Amino acid sequence: MGIGAPQKIFGSVKSFSARGRLLSKGELQTLAESRNLDELVTRIKSTVYINAVSKLTKPITAEKIESALRGHLADIHFSLAKSVGGGSGILNVYYLKFLIWNLKLIFKGKVLGRSYEEIEPYVNLHAEELIGRRDIVVKALVAKDMEEAVSSLATSEFGEEISKAVTLYNEKKNLQVFDTYLDKVFYKQLDSAVKASGEHDLVHLIGMDIDFYNLLSILRGKFWGLDEQHIQDLIVTHTASAPKDLLGRMISAESVKDAMSELSGTVYKDLVPQTDNAIDALSEFEKSFELAIYKAINRTFTRMFSFATVIGILKLTTFEIRNLSAIAFAVEQQIPVQTVMSKLVISE
Repeated sequence: MGIGAPQKIFGSVKSFSARGRLLSKGELQTLAESRNLDELVTRIKSTVYINAVSKLTKPITAEKIESALRGHLADIHFSLAKSVGGGSGILNVYYLKFLIWNLKLIFKGKVLGRSYEEIEPYVNLHAEELIGRRDIVVKALVAKDMEEAVSSLATSEFGEEISKAVTLYNEKKNLQVFDTYLDKVFYKQLDSAVKASGEHDLVHLIGMDIDFYNLLSILRGKFWGLDEQHIQDLIVTHTASAPKDLLGRMISAESVKDAMSELSGTVYKDLVPQTDNAIDALSEFEKSFELAIYKAINRTFTRMFSFATVIGILKLTTFEIRNLSAIAFAVEQQIPVQTVMSKLVISE
């Protein structure tokens, strides 16, 4: 079901207003220059995130700041969803990211042998409480071991993919497999929601998101040494900008470098890094792709009253909160300001 014109107008106006309150590069740098986390929180209180950090208790940690900001993001998302009514399956799918974030933390903690007491402080259930899905995360969190955690998700939308993730982790011992398989659930549902919505303005923007997942999954699969069938299973769909034959050639390529070279004749040719080191190439490609998505999101604001702006502000705010979390970690670890600023996804 589509979204009515009044809801689109209201959501779009709200999105433009929120975009005007996003932090500038200079403001982010000022935050990054904080001498310690107490000073950082004081500086954050002069921004729109004042309510998010006002209830933090001492001792302040980067994890506490990130958790508070993620709770704030859930409130923004929930409010946006209400403003456009119940017609957006797309917004509902994006909300899955909060559940996925927690499930990633829980499963990585379980495979590393961490106890409930060690994992629980990093899990923020505010988003799940807003939509009445707290149980799914809590059951995985309180499970006594990995097998029980997997079993607790068996009847959910995550059941099949999390089983595959555990199997692959046991073989490859790479924690990133949990990111990939849980993200697969999200991107499959996102693809279905966009097709069902009839929102043509979103096709390019969401297509980039899906390409980001597909292309990185192929490249990581190559890096992990997965066979072609395994990598093919990670693909959620194909798009006009990364069609089926391109994905097939990348899957069949001999190496990460060869797979990336297949992108030379595509819209993503400028994102391909010039390094031969596979780890560096993956990292550079991911950062460049995220910056390309960030720029594409900002271009959606050239049109008023488009639902793309509602998705756009949600994604821009998500980037901003990720930037703030990175700054909190850098301040805590005394990482140089120039280093953290170079890692942020922001406009130059």
